[in-house]
Amino acid sequence: MNEPGPRFWEIFFEVYEDLPRQGPGNQACAVRALGLCRELPEYPAILDLGCGVGGQTLYLAGLTSGSIVAIDNHAPSIKRLQESIAALGLSGRVRAIVGDMAHPEQPLDSFDLIWSEGALYSIGLRNALCVSHRLLCPGGYLAFTDAIWRKENPPPAIKAGFDMDYPTMGWLDDDVAAIEDEGFEIVGHFTLPDEAWWDDFYTPMENRIMELRGKYANDVQASKILDQLAKEPGLHRRYSDYYAYEFFVARRPLART
Repeated sequence: MNEPGPRFWEIFFEVYEDLPRQGPGNQACAVRALGLCRELPEYPAILDLGCGVGGQTLYLAGLTSGSIVAIDNHAPSIKRLQESIAALGLSGRVRAIVGDMAHPEQPLDSFDLIWSEGALYSIGLRNALCVSHRLLCPGGYLAFTDAIWRKENPPPAIKAGFDMDYPTMGWLDDDVAAIEDEGFEIVGHFTLPDEAWWDDFYTPMENRIMELRGKYANDVQASKILDQLAKEPGLHRRYSDYYAYEFFVARRPLART
């Protein structure tokens, strides 16, 4: 399969950077996951890995009283988040920086909570779990979402899409095993409801694609790319029972005395 060219990524980011978030999730799910982190300090130190434009970062700023470092490798997304932070008067608590999730350049054993929605897989789940374990304080929490299979024999279009984006995607038991193998204790997990795919992600995506169809009405290449991007929410409508996003909350064990 050919790798997408520069024009694809140009149009891709023109769609995705305008969205409230770049993957499934919503504030209700963030509240539920935070509720599983029952022993967070009053002012937790939080790291948001793979933050994108920061939809969930801003949720966390509203739901906690802690300080947040948000990291993503895509500079335009970080610039947009920095603008949002400034506009909301959060610069004293929230810092957005360009960085590599695999090498975040943050102090070891320093975070009470690491948060990552739909991003850890990009550096390999087990590697991401190892990185997170080192950065968390003993007793610190890791809250993340990850795509998993729910049914055997997915339709070819679904299988091809995940094979391209997440070829090592597994099942719920695979993720649970990886979490435990990397030294975490499972606190809890739950499946994202379908509205978490639509409210702040696929519905805004479809609206954005429609806007850009007007802009690129006379651009054949751009129109074909928009057609390609529009397939994802359409396939989700038909085949969402084959896969899911699971929200996991795990904990680095307290140091034994």
